[in-house]
Amino acid sequence: MSGLLRKPFGTRGEVHRITPQDAGWRHVGFSLHRLRAGDRAAGATGGNEVILVMVEGKARLHAAGQDWGELGDRMNVFEKTPPHCLYLPNGQDWQAEATTDCVIAVCSAPGRGGHQARRIGPDGITLTERGKGTNSRHINNIAMEDQDYCDSLLVTEVFTPAGHWSSYPSHRHDEDDFPRITYLEETYYHRLNPGDGFGIQRVYTDDGSLDEVMAVRDGDVVLVPRGHHPCGAPYGFEMYYLNVMAGPRRNWRFVPAPEVEWIIERDKG
Repeated sequence: MSGLLRKPFGTRGEVHRITPQDAGWRHVGFSLHRLRAGDRAAGATGGNEVILVMVEGKARLHAAGQDWGELGDRMNVFEKTPPHCLYLPNGQDWQAEATTDCVIAVCSAPGRGGHQARRIGPDGITLTERGKGTNSRHINNIAMEDQDYCDSLLVTEVFTPAGHWSSYPSHRHDEDDFPRITYLEETYYHRLNPGDGFGIQRVYTDDGSLDEVMAVRDGDVVLVPRGHHPCGAPYGFEMYYLNVMAGPRRNWRFVPAPEVEWIIERDKG
């Protein structure tokens, strides 16, 4: 199995834990908790900032010395409603108690203490369309560049209809040469509808030194350390993914793959 494809290591409790050390990079961390009603999860941000994303279900959150009450109202991620999220700066603890079955994603990157703990969404998050034709998909931006919530993190949700492509035309963000391109590590947490389906993700560089094509199943995570990284949703299966990106600077600038530049130029017209 590809070293970039991470399968869940359980079905209840913490089922994913990806650290920079484990991934072989410097910035992005990602973990995931699948909880039954009454289960608890907890963590400490340490030197990182964290965004907790209520992917599905509801939980009571205590974090950064505050009681945030019950977060979450999307019981199935494919409802596509805006998520409830909680931003935490470095040096904070958090605890969650599931009030229904729920899925909580923990997105992390280096923090500098530049922002206060706060709720993100559902207010202010609007499902928007991106792309054209069978390249169209829908986005819930949680914390992108124009949203000044974070020191490092860039986080978004993407819903790709069956038979469509996403993270396409192929592009890369693996050099620190702003404003032409920025270096951003990235994780993809994938879900499929129906859940027994599959999707495709390719991670490849222009010189072919990295070229992996992966069949992703419901609940898998894909690491993108460098290169282009398009996804495909086969006919009959809708795809969701939660993206986490971070790097030396909080800007998303990318360069398209040479073979798809003509598509970008055409679509501008």
